Amino acid sequence: MTVTGAAPPTVPHSVLADTVVPRVTDVYAAAADPGRAGAMRAYMKDVAPFLGIPTPARRALTRTVLAGTPRPGEADCTAIALRCWELSEREYHYFAVDYLRRHAARCSSDFLPVARHLVTTVPWWDTVDLLAAHVVGPLVTADPALAAVMDTWITDDDLWLVRTALLHQLRHKERTDTERLFAYCLLQSGHPDFFVRKAIGWCLREYAKTDPAAVRGFLARERGRFAPLTVREVLKNIGA
Repeated sequence: MTVTGAAPPTVPHSVLADTVVPRVTDVYAAAADPGRAGAMRAYMKDVAPFLGIPTPARRALTRTVLAGTPRPGEADCTAIALRCWELSEREYHYFAVDYLRRHAARCSSDFLPVARHLVTTVPWWDTVDLLAAHVVGPLVTADPALAAVMDTWITDDDLWLVRTALLHQLRHKERTDTERLFAYCLLQSGHPDFFVRKAIGWCLREYAKTDPAAVRGFLARERGRFAPLTVREVLKNIGA
């Protein structure tokens, strides 16, 4: 069940998923380190259990899992992601996120409801931020009509959808819809949650690498509406 209570998307049939998912569970489980797992779970605020596999080792194992597998279609990406998300340990979610990052261009706008499910199910910054910037962002770039969906996410009661809407343009640089970015920041300027306030600062700080004058001007006009945490984040790149 998602945070918002929506039913999860249907898992499509996928021969590739029938190969990949058993492989990843076998290979990852064999490398589990219970001694590390507890510390990793505590660091991530008990969002999920862990196998205890550090990132460099996990990525090496992923190469073993995917060796010889073909490029996926959208149904394969959907099936692999959803089936991995059904597994308890967080490393399987990381596998799914990395897989989607690699193959986001193979997914159409129809994949956005799947991304929404992943964002709102077992949500924490470790998966949400990557999904926002590397999956949702490319989907919106490929189909600008999806920006209207972001316009609904930015005002959603689910803070992780709000954070995703804020961060989905994080890698857009010169392609950033500046009007939409600034409007989103203002819409949530008074949000009480740390993760939203931090995201506002982060997306403005990142865009400041592309157009520091625009961000300086925006902050000069609207600074009083933002929390001190947000302002500090923005000024890390552009100064006072």
